[in-house]
Amino acid sequence: MADRPAEEPTPQALQAQVLSTEHWSLLATRGLAWSESFSRANWFVTVVSASVVALALVADSTDFGLGFKLFALLLIPLVIVIGLATVIRLVQLNSEDVHLVAGMNRLRRGYLDLAPEAEQYFVTGHHEDMAGIMRTYGTRRTRIPAAQYLSSIAMLVAIIVALLVGALAGLVVGSFDAHLAVAIIIGFAAALITLTTLVLAIVRHVNHTWTPYAAG
Repeated sequence: MADRPAEEPTPQALQAQVLSTEHWSLLATRGLAWSESFSRANWFVTVVSASVVALALVADSTDFGLGFKLFALLLIPLVIVIGLATVIRLVQLNSEDVHLVAGMNRLRRGYLDLAPEAEQYFVTGHHEDMAGIMRTYGTRRTRIPAAQYLSSIAMLVAIIVALLVGALAGLVVGSFDAHLAVAIIIGFAAALITLTTLVLAIVRHVNHTWTPYAAG
């Protein structure tokens, strides 16, 4: 059997074209993810706003009577479920974005393998570790700052969900003719517990997402 001829190396121009095509594909995917993130957050806020208006109208027509309580006990849990689903999806989208940025950094490494002298012109990162990814996000930090957690869309939605849970708990307690102060205390405690649980879940998921890159 005749020996197979040695394969010729792929021309650099073709390599650059392939890398560029994949780069634009990841960039388009990031754009879709960000669009979905904003759309979901806006949709949830719209649902909350519409629910508040509906509750206000029912309260005005029933003078906060039994009809209002029944309507609120049906509506608020539905909004809470929508909010929880929104938080989960927002956290997932954030994780997907980190992986996409890591992939884009890998592609930049490929560009630099073809043209090492161009490294001085790169503003974004080209390594798949936390420092490289954070550089692509526009910061020189090597760890996630606390402000990034507090200002994230998922965290803001989590705060709204916690307030809704607190309002629901206070309403349920108030339905049993409990003192107003007791209803407020229980509502505040329920909101605080919910927010703490959601924050811990978000932080845990974010840390799980970044762990492979922190180790690299």
